[in-house]
Amino acid sequence: MNAPPVRKVVRDADYSWGTSTMMNLYSGTTDPFSHRCRIVLYEKQMDFQVIDVDLFNKPEDIAVINPYNRVPVLVDRDLVLYEANIINEYIDERFPHPQLMPPEPQTRARARQLLFTMEQELFSHIDALEKNLKSAEKSRAHVRDRLVELSGLFAKQKYMLGDEFSMLDVAIAPLLWRLDHYGIELPKAAAPLLKYAQLVFSRQGFIDALTPSEKVMRR
Repeated sequence: MNAPPVRKVVRDADYSWGTSTMMNLYSGTTDPFSHRCRIVLYEKQMDFQVIDVDLFNKPEDIAVINPYNRVPVLVDRDLVLYEANIINEYIDERFPHPQLMPPEPQTRARARQLLFTMEQELFSHIDALEKNLKSAEKSRAHVRDRLVELSGLFAKQKYMLGDEFSMLDVAIAPLLWRLDHYGIELPKAAAPLLKYAQLVFSRQGFIDALTPSEKVMRR
């Protein structure tokens, strides 16, 4: 019988990176981009360690391993990666079961294009929403409208790319989970999207990836 995967969360860590043989994810407990990476790790059911990072009091070592001083950061022995989509593709290629990026080159390229569109149209507004900047209300309206446009897709299919859960679902899930937190209320026209969101939220990988701080973000 195979040993169960090791999935350990470390708080108050010493951040001594590069010495562990286990894959380490330095993750913000409320950060939607870190949330993406946690979802992938839990979906893969592999051995890893999540190290909580206080976003308001980041240790100096984060700036050492990531010149942009942001999370998430993945440390896999002597390999250091930052930016959620890059981290997630690396994990998906190294641990291909279940595969989250499409295997066919054309479909995979389309998925990457959609991920880029998602970053530009939706996640570029996260900073304004998180910090409640002057532009936050405009960002709320923009994100709401884009999500309503996307909603029609789920009247025809189960997930973003069809019947199989993929990296696109991973990417958008943290935003959908945070709609209440960001003060975004979707109209009735978005009912298929909200039904899809509940499907994603019911996945065990998504449930396991939630931090205590994220669990209270939804009413």
